[in-house]
Amino acid sequence: MEDLEVVYTVTQLNLEIKNILRSSFPNIKVIGEVSGFKRSSLDHIYFDLKDENSIIGCVLFKWDQKRINFEIKDGILVKVVAELTTYDKQSKYQLVIKNILPLKEGDLWQKFEELKKKLQAEGLFDPQRKRPIPKYPSYVGVVTSLYGAAVHDIVSIIKRRAPHINIIIYPVKVQGEDAKYEIANAIKEINENLSFIDVLLVGRGGGSLEDLWAFNEEIVARAIASSKIPTISCVGHETDFTIADFVADLRAATPSAAAETVSNEYYNLIETIKTLEKRLILGLKLTYQRIYQKFSIFVNSYFYRKPFILIEDKILSFDESFTKMNELIEKKLKDTINLFENLNSRLKNLNPFLPTKKGYAILSKKDKIIKSVNDVEEGDEVDIKLSDGIIETIVKNKEIL
Repeated sequence: MEDLEVVYTVTQLNLEIKNILRSSFPNIKVIGEVSGFKRSSLDHIYFDLKDENSIIGCVLFKWDQKRINFEIKDGILVKVVAELTTYDKQSKYQLVIKNILPLKEGDLWQKFEELKKKLQAEGLFDPQRKRPIPKYPSYVGVVTSLYGAAVHDIVSIIKRRAPHINIIIYPVKVQGEDAKYEIANAIKEINENLSFIDVLLVGRGGGSLEDLWAFNEEIVARAIASSKIPTISCVGHETDFTIADFVADLRAATPSAAAETVSNEYYNLIETIKTLEKRLILGLKLTYQRIYQKFSIFVNSYFYRKPFILIEDKILSFDESFTKMNELIEKKLKDTINLFENLNSRLKNLNPFLPTKKGYAILSKKDKIIKSVNDVEEGDEVDIKLSDGIIETIVKNKEIL
């Protein structure tokens, strides 16, 4: 049989390209500089993301702006989490942004970069000097605030995943001027007095660059580097990096991730036992898997997870039409005002009494305008209309020129 010829309409081809892009790049992270920032009439944000050589269009819909806590403007360096898709009407690919974070924050960022370069030059970041984290620790030390969410997350996760692990908490300030000294002293004292600890977690929950600054101080970095106990830096959310992250033997994205790391091998061992246990009831498991597979396909389908995919193009099109409509209304209004002003000017020029304001007079006899000397005779009573009144006079003589 001859191969069937596949022919697409333009719309079908654009939809195929969009589906390929969305499935291939569902949740990508991109760093670039904001350029051409603008906010539409419906409060959607549009801008370009660029570097030295390339540029890509971006859209941040109104409903995804709630988590943004900084001012987006031209010239700032940002990191975005987005989907790569196309705008069908223009056959243009773009990023639909789901989250955006600033990467630079003034003078503190400069201090951060300077200290980072200094310590890196001294070799404190070298992978060769970093030690492996024990797979099955019996004692875990935690240097953090006693009142923050981090200590609660660490304790609850370890106790849930590996209840045999002993946790020793050394409470310190994690923010403010004294925080750096308390953190550094805690690391030193634990090494001197609690050397039986297998691994040391140093960190706190997320925050701004200023909030996390204690973990960017040189005294803290050197205390971590000098620790004989393997250290895990667990400062902030996934997108936050500190000097402590680079010096520590291991960097965990969050305190929760650090707790999972130290309990991972024990947890995996328990999971293996659970898996073997499940195999003993194979029949029930197979039935469960079939049901779960159908359910999983449904809940993981693209349209279920991303319902706005059905209307994003419509929203972009409506936004574009709404903007054009506003422009047309403004133009029509300006044209109407200009027409009114022209008509008003012409109407003023048609005023028969306008010449009297320039010193001219209108002559009339019995309410009839005199246009020629032939319209009057000697002795006729004539009214002379001026801008501010009427003069009544009698013709004594007339002369034809």
